[in-house]
Amino acid sequence: MSKKKLLVEMRKISKSFDGFWALKSVDFEVGYDEVVALVGDNGAGKSTLIKILTGVYLPDEGEIYIEGKKVKFSSPAEARSIGIETVHQRLGLVTPMSVTENFFLGKEITKRVGPLGILDKKKMNEIAKNVLNDIGIRIASPEKRIVSTLSGGEQQSVSIGRCIYFGVKLAVLDEPTASLSLVETQKVLESIRGMKRRGLSVIFISHNLSHVWPVVDRLVVLEHGTKVGDFRKSEISREEIRKLIMGKLEE
Repeated sequence: MSKKKLLVEMRKISKSFDGFWALKSVDFEVGYDEVVALVGDNGAGKSTLIKILTGVYLPDEGEIYIEGKKVKFSSPAEARSIGIETVHQRLGLVTPMSVTENFFLGKEITKRVGPLGILDKKKMNEIAKNVLNDIGIRIASPEKRIVSTLSGGEQQSVSIGRCIYFGVKLAVLDEPTASLSLVETQKVLESIRGMKRRGLSVIFISHNLSHVWPVVDRLVVLEHGTKVGDFRKSEISREEIRKLIMGKLEE
């Protein structure tokens, strides 16, 4: 991959905990407008690598570059400030509130009415509805629909839509289809396609190859803290990736 096309470049990343090496000299890249699957069995190092990228941990060794500029994040807030956002399994939504309220939580749009600044509810509702429509989620009245009444896939899509609207460059989706039905999984996958159409890059962390396969451009495989594979989807079969994850791919 050309260096000009890299949004994220992690070089020789290593991290140990109490003498145990969770990551050992791992290189990881994400291009612009690219969906990358980060796969591997439990304990492979996926979460540690992503926590380093998003500012939760500092690496013991290695360097991180975002759009060619070297960075050193000391907190998730610093990563978010330059456009890296994680959508966790637990979503971070306030379920008793409406879709629109969640969509703009902490970033509400206001308008002037005389000397006062008041919420521009009409504009916020229109934006939330349109962005969700663009990624394949139809919610007729987001200002009235309470998040707790949404399905799991729809809730994931609200979080994803928020990432899109507020200019996230890279969305990290941590097991976004876990515990979802087939129908709900398809909604999340359509949202990921919508993110790519809107020019975002995505890291899709999952144990389920059947979920990541339809939407990813590239797959990176970790095993026991090392990178054992990095392939464009066109270069390898799903079965070969599965064997690589299990450590059974023959040379």
